[in-house]
Amino acid sequence: MVGNYKVITLCGSTKFKQDFIDWQKRLTLEGHIVISVGCFGHSGDVFTDEQKIMLDDMHKRKIDMADEIFVINKGGYIGSSTKSEIEYATSKGIPVNYME
Repeated sequence: MVGNYKVITLCGSTKFKQDFIDWQKRLTLEGHIVISVGCFGHSGDVFTDEQKIMLDDMHKRKIDMADEIFVINKGGYIGSSTKSEIEYATSKGIPVNYME
């Protein structure tokens, strides 16, 4: 296991902050390098419209670094931003896995 780490980028609505934290820990302990979001806008973090554009673009760059993405889709919820990220990953041939 040591030295052979899959890179997984977490995607999903930032309203599921605790799920992001829990899955980051779980996947890390399973031996993966986990890339997550930097801010939780739907959980209270505040940023400008310009910063939102930057954060969305930055998350696509995080997807570019991944071997796969893992979608936090609690209750089956997938919003428009997450749908865009799934489509982006799929277009790049990056596998997509789901929490539910």
